[in-house]
Amino acid sequence: MVKKLVIAALGLSISFSSAAMVLAADTSTVTGHLRDSFCYTTMGAKGSGHHKCAVKCAKAGIPVLLVDDKNDKSYILLPPKDDEAMPASVTSKMEDEVTLTGHEFTKQGTSFFQVESVK
Repeated sequence: MVKKLVIAALGLSISFSSAAMVLAADTSTVTGHLRDSFCYTTMGAKGSGHHKCAVKCAKAGIPVLLVDDKNDKSYILLPPKDDEAMPASVTSKMEDEVTLTGHEFTKQGTSFFQVESVK
């Protein structure tokens, strides 16, 4: 019985420490192009000719991607806080190359980036 309690306590402490690591992600910086995930994924739309559509889609809630072509990596962007829309500092720069500062997360093989600032 004691052995089961020790194992359960160890399991809980590992779970809580893993959750704390996710919440305490280090600040990092990534550079790439902001893309409208729907049009980019389904039609390959990108570039300055797609700017207006990408802004409209981002404001409508379509997830924004940061595509880092140099490192062949994409991030689904998350707003700075829960229950908020993506800030205008991001949506106004759709299709531009930007540098983002924030927190990187990976969940089940998908990369996310929580935006704190945009340059």
